This record gives sequence, structure tokens and C-alpha cells, in this order.
Amino acid sequence: MTIPSKYPYLTIFARYTALLLLLSVFQQGMAQEAGDHQYTTEAIEAGSRVYTQQCALCHGPEGGLIDGVDLRRGQFPSVRSDDDLRALVRSGAGEGRMPGFNLRPEEMNGVIAFIRAGFDPDGIAVKIGDPVSGQALFQGKGECTNCHRVNGVGPRTAPDLSSIGAVRTPASLQRNLLDPATALLPINRAVRIVTRNEETIVGRRLNEDTYTVQVIDSQERLRSLKKSDLVSFEISDSPSKQPTTLSSDEVADVIGYLLTLRGLQ
Repeated sequence: MTIPSKYPYLTIFARYTALLLLLSVFQQGMAQEAGDHQYTTEAIEAGSRVYTQQCALCHGPEGGLIDGVDLRRGQFPSVRSDDDLRALVRSGAGEGRMPGFNLRPEEMNGVIAFIRAGFDPDGIAVKIGDPVSGQALFQGKGECTNCHRVNGVGPRTAPDLSSIGAVRTPASLQRNLLDPATALLPINRAVRIVTRNEETIVGRRLNEDTYTVQVIDSQERLRSLKKSDLVSFEISDSPSKQPTTLSSDEVADVIGYLLTLRGLQ
């Protein structure tokens, strides 16, 4: 419908409204790509095609044919962040054995998304940020060292993270930060125990078999208890921590740092 020319301000308003709507849609798309810790499903699928065409010949369909590199598991000699990975793809590696690739931005984003999704076109590609910034957040604003121990430093009230980068995937680490209730391993759940001697023990479960249970108590002491000596043994279904309040980029940086923790070398 054509707006009468005697109401030009309506025409201007309509165009302005359309522009705002367009910008809103654009910003939402950008947020999904760069702000919610993961790439889009379309980017992962596109990356699968780029990887098959450009990378699989040398790295193999599962990403593990090069010694010391396992792309599907996120194991690289020097890469820590998404930016590191972009730089390596552009410049090449191995003294020329891997040439640099001049990929379009959407191709580059796609292949990184595919790698970060663990070679699963239907998976979640977790954004991995700067590990140096992540370490600062881990030790400061994130307050992670209030509970976790790393390389012999810190309390034992929560799991030791010294080797967490070798045993957890980026998606698992992200879930621990954003939704700890769904990510906590059963063996690490909080417990409340009352013994026949009327001692109440609160702590974290470490191990359990048919006859005994081992816990770290609230004083960071290792306790091994016979179940026959217990009046009650309650295992909490609630996580001991709440979802992080860190921003999207900060979460990505912390994940980048955690992936560098592979035990004392």
C-alpha cells in the first residue's frame, strides 16, 4: 500500500522501523556466531565440507594421521585459542609440510567450528579464547581457586583440575561452567554422613564400593569409612556451585586456559 505523500513522516518512520528490524536480525545472527560460546549448525556443516576437501588428505577423516596432532580431540602442539588456529591455517606449519590456506571468512569459521565440534556435524562447537586471559579470570574474577586445586596449589574441596585439559572436552568444560547441575560427575557430589559415634561429616565423595566410602571432608581431610559404621549417608543432587556469571568471551577464555592443564610436565 502506498502512503499518501501528504504524510512523508510516515514514510520516514516506516523506513526507520525496517532498518531497525534488519539490524536486530543481523545482530542476533552475529550473537549466535560469536557471543554464545558456539558456532552455528550451518557453520559446522560448511566446515565439514571444507575439511573433507582441503584437510582430510593429510590429517585423515578423523583428524589423527599426523604424529602429535589429533584434531578431533583438540590436541595441538602449539594451538590454544581459536585465533591461534586461524593463524596456523593461514600461515601453514611443519616447515612447509602444511601449506597455508587462503580461506574465505565463512570457510575459516566453518572449519574451526567443525574441529571444535569434534568432527560431529550435529555437535556443538565451543568457542575457545585466550588462555592467558583465562588464567587471570580463573585466579581472579571467576573465583575458581577458592575451591579448585591446580598443580599443587589451592584447596581440595572441589576436584583437582591439574589434568582437566587431558580428560575433558571443550563442550564438557563449557557445560560445567554454564550448567553445573547437568555436568557434575556422580563421584564428585557433596555428601553428608552421620556415624554411629554421632559425628557429622560434610564433604565430597571420592570413591565408593559395597562396604566403604572415601570422602574429602570440609577440613580437607581424606576419610575412609565403613558403611556398617554409618547411621546415614546422604548424597546431594544439587551442585556445590552456581552457573558462572562471566561473560561469553570470558567463559571462552577460561575454557582456553583449562585446556592447557594437562598435568605437570
